[in-house]
Amino acid sequence: MNWLTDRHTFLLAVILYGVSTAYSVFLWRKGFRRDEHVNYALLLIGFALHTWAMIQRGFSLNRCPVNNLFEATIFLAWALALACLVVALLPRLRFLVAFAAPWLFAIGVFALMPALDTPPGPRLETSGWLVSLHAALVLLAYGAFGLGAVSAAMFLTQQHNLKFNKLRAVLSLLPPIQRLERVTHTLVVVGFVLLTLGLFAGAHLPRPAGVAYWQDVKVRWSVLIWALYLGLMLARWRWTLSGRRFAWGIVGVFAFLLLTFWGTNLLSAIHHP
Repeated sequence: MNWLTDRHTFLLAVILYGVSTAYSVFLWRKGFRRDEHVNYALLLIGFALHTWAMIQRGFSLNRCPVNNLFEATIFLAWALALACLVVALLPRLRFLVAFAAPWLFAIGVFALMPALDTPPGPRLETSGWLVSLHAALVLLAYGAFGLGAVSAAMFLTQQHNLKFNKLRAVLSLLPPIQRLERVTHTLVVVGFVLLTLGLFAGAHLPRPAGVAYWQDVKVRWSVLIWALYLGLMLARWRWTLSGRRFAWGIVGVFAFLLLTFWGTNLLSAIHHP
């Protein structure tokens, strides 16, 4: 099995995410009135291959595989898939898979671009466990934010059905909008706590000479993401931001996160030396 490199294994995972996406379209067209076990199984098998690809890369490097954009991207997708599979264990939330699969497929296709998998720069002398903890906390936070965006999209879909097609909303197996709103809020809070801890851990890592932690582009971008989610939570708690606006805010901030994640990595002296 030596011919099956980590990239080949990840490619197989992306193919399964693509099959899951195609099946999700079928579920959407049927108004989510079909069994979701097949889609969950597809995502679970893809996730197993995805995990094995990361293990292969980690053993080949003898450290946490977050050294270039390819590795950071597949870790981001892995965190999103893990959060989705855990939450979807609840039968009434299993349809998260149908909304998460297209995100995973798109991120996976992007990650396979050869230009992203560049040799890592010089390795800083630091404690390996702290680097791994920092990377894991931050990327798991992004996974929670991503699943929160998926849940918010489900909320907006169900709200649209209730407004324009009440029969379809009644027959659909999507959870009630009140439950989707609670799930979205909970996932955002979990992601916010993980991101806070990840930033704190990162502040204690060594850096290249002359580079201040809080002046790095990636760190400032992370603080901006942190502040945006904090603003949304405060608006929801203190100023009773409507569920629809809150959902659109969650989707919008995560879209911004995805669109700017790779560019800020390239500009960072710490994350892309």
